[in-house]
Amino acid sequence: MTKRAIVAAGSMLALASPAQAAEGGLEIFPDPIRLLQLAALFVLMIVPVNHLVLKPLLRVLDERSSSIEGARKRAAEVGKKADEALGRYRAAVEEARKQAGEVRKQALDAARGDQVRILAEARQAAEAEVATARSGVAEALDEARTTLRAESTALAREAAARVLGRALS
Repeated sequence: MTKRAIVAAGSMLALASPAQAAEGGLEIFPDPIRLLQLAALFVLMIVPVNHLVLKPLLRVLDERSSSIEGARKRAAEVGKKADEALGRYRAAVEEARKQAGEVRKQALDAARGDQVRILAEARQAAEAEVATARSGVAEALDEARTTLRAESTALAREAAARVLGRALS
């Protein structure tokens, strides 16, 4: 059928008379035979042009549209998955921050407790040292007083003996 249409179209073109301009001016109404030939050629060319050009072109356009639509759907799915993954990531980061804050707070509280305990122990040790030193100073003072009292009498006798120049009895 396609061959027949091509042969018919070719024969019509070959039999068509060349266009001639009217000598007196512009021809508004075309030659009816020429008009019928062109209409027949148009009708005969519809089928081959439809099979050879339009259908393949429309098929390619449909395939392209479907592939674009498929790519859009896949992109939307990938975007949705990426958003979900980003949400999970942000939640995990927030949870890790909370846990780190709790651990830091516990460590800080433990360090403060240790600091208070160490300071209390140091204060007690210092107070014990001060008490020991005070008692040692008090004992040394009492001993010095006792020694001075005992020696003061002997020193007074010796000083008096030297002043008087004779021994006291």
